[in-house]
Parts: sequence; C-alpha cells; structure tokens
Amino acid sequence: MELKYSFALGFDIHPLVEGRKLRIGGVEIPSSFGPLGHSDGDALLHALMDAMLSASGLPDIGTLFPDNDPAYKDIDSTLLLEKVLEAISQRGFKVYQVDLTLILDKPKLSPFYEAIKENLSRLLRISKERVGLKAKTSEGLLFPKESPAIMAFSLIVLEKV
Repeated sequence: MELKYSFALGFDIHPLVEGRKLRIGGVEIPSSFGPLGHSDGDALLHALMDAMLSASGLPDIGTLFPDNDPAYKDIDSTLLLEKVLEAISQRGFKVYQVDLTLILDKPKLSPFYEAIKENLSRLLRISKERVGLKAKTSEGLLFPKESPAIMAFSLIVLEKV
C-alpha cells in the first residue's frame, strides 16, 4: 500500500543582531534587529522548508542552498520556498497542513499573526485553517539578553497526489 501522507519536523535558529530586517513567514516585522544569516534569515520559512524536504525524501536547505554560495546571499526566503514547493511537487507531494512554533523574546508577534498566517496560506496554497501558528517567549531561559535569537519548529503533513 502506498503512503498517502508524509510527516516531518523542521527546525531553525538564528542569532539576532542590530541593523537586519526581521522577516517571519515572509512578513516584515518592525524591529531594530533581525536574524544574522546568509539569506534573509527567515527562521520560520527555513524550518518549514527543512520539514517539507525531509518529508519528501530530499536533502535539507543547507545542502540545496549552501551558505557559501553567493547566489543565496540575502535572498528572500519566499523565493527559496517556491523552489522547495516545485521540488516536492516533482516528487508527487503537496502541502496538506503545517503547524509552526516560534520562540522569540521580542517583539511580541500577536499583532502579526493574521498577516503571517495569510501569507503562509498564500505561499503554500492551502487554506488558512490548515496553518497552525504559535509564538512563545523563552522566559529568559534559552536566550540571555546579551545574545537574543529566534528559533522555529515546523511540523509538516504532505499529501501524495
């Protein structure tokens, strides 16, 4: 019997530094700091892409989009997501549902939930009801004030088409 669904977990973390834009799920969030990374550092999309790739049996984003390749310097992660969607489609999969958790001490993300969910729904071509999104703080236990960071987890369900 052939599998109808495939599941995987994705993870990403980036230190936060002054002077970088903070993009979460492809949405720019007003902030004086953002993730340090080779691309735009969108940890939510990076965790999501890693889960998608794993669930479809493909290599991770670091392998497909290496951080030493100048082609990906400061690239918008939504462009990488489009490539990942095409790759999983070629393997016979489409996104069915996603559940995402962000850990970020500041800024508070509740004012941006709907915009992030709507953007993810549009990018993934699924209904907003199939996009779960939660944001948590580390309560100072994971990231000291002198070393802020953003961490993201993604659980993906792909459907075989």
